[in-house]
Amino acid sequence: MRDWYRQGLGRGLLDLEQAELDGVLPNLFGYYLIQIGCLVDADLLGASRVRYRVVVDELPHSATETAERAHGSCIRANAEYLPVQRDSVDVVLLPHTLEFAADPHGVLREVERVLVPEGHVVILGFNPWSMWGVRRLLTPRRARLAPPWCGEFRSQLRIKDWLALLGFDVVVSHRYFFRPPITHNGVMRRLEFAERVGRRWWPILGGAYMLVAKKRVATLTPIKPRWRPRRSLIRADAVKPTTFSSRKRA
Repeated sequence: MRDWYRQGLGRGLLDLEQAELDGVLPNLFGYYLIQIGCLVDADLLGASRVRYRVVVDELPHSATETAERAHGSCIRANAEYLPVQRDSVDVVLLPHTLEFAADPHGVLREVERVLVPEGHVVILGFNPWSMWGVRRLLTPRRARLAPPWCGEFRSQLRIKDWLALLGFDVVVSHRYFFRPPITHNGVMRRLEFAERVGRRWWPILGGAYMLVAKKRVATLTPIKPRWRPRRSLIRADAVKPTTFSSRKRA
C-alpha cells in the first residue's frame, strides 16, 4: 500500500483522505490519539490538536520512522492485541486498517476497550458498492493480489452494524472519490468536477468513505419502586362482617 500511495491513483486518493481528516481531527479533543496501521508515508495526524500521538504498526519501516520523528513515539504491536490500558485513549484512527486485518472484529473490540467513554474512532475504508468495487471484481485473480484490490472491501452499513454492536454511535459519515479508479493523470484532472457533482447527486457511489463514531457511555438508570396499596380480597360493594354479627349467629 505504501508503494501504491506513491503512484498517481494512490496520490489522488491520499489528497482527498488528508482533506477529510483535516476537516475532522481538529474537532476531536483529548490527551491521547492512536493511529493503528501505517500504510502511507505521509503524516495523517498533522491537523490534530491532541498533544500525545502514537502510531501502532506490526513491522518497522520508513513510514513508522517518519511517524516517530513527527509524533515522538511509535509502537510495534498487533492491532488485535494493543499494549494499551483500558479506557485510556481519546481518539483512534483506522486508515484502511480493517480491509487488511486478519480479524477486523478483533481490531474493533480492541478499539472499544482502549477508548475512554465518549471517545471517538475515525475509520477510512473502500466502498464495495462503487466503481472501485466493480473494478476489484473485474480484476483477474492474479492481479487482485496487488493492493488495494487484495483488501476486503466492506460497506459502510456493515461497519456501522459492527460499531452499533460494540456500543458506538456514528456521528459523521462521508463518501469521496467519485471518479473512476484509473491511472491516467490527464483524465483524472479532467474529471475533478465529479467530486462536487458526486457529493450532491450520487453520494452512495463514492469510492471510499470516512466514518467517525463515538463510544457510548453506559449509565445505570435508577428504578423507583412503585408502592401500591394491598388489594383487598373482598369487593368494595360487599358488606364486610363484623365481630358482633359473627358472635350473634353463634
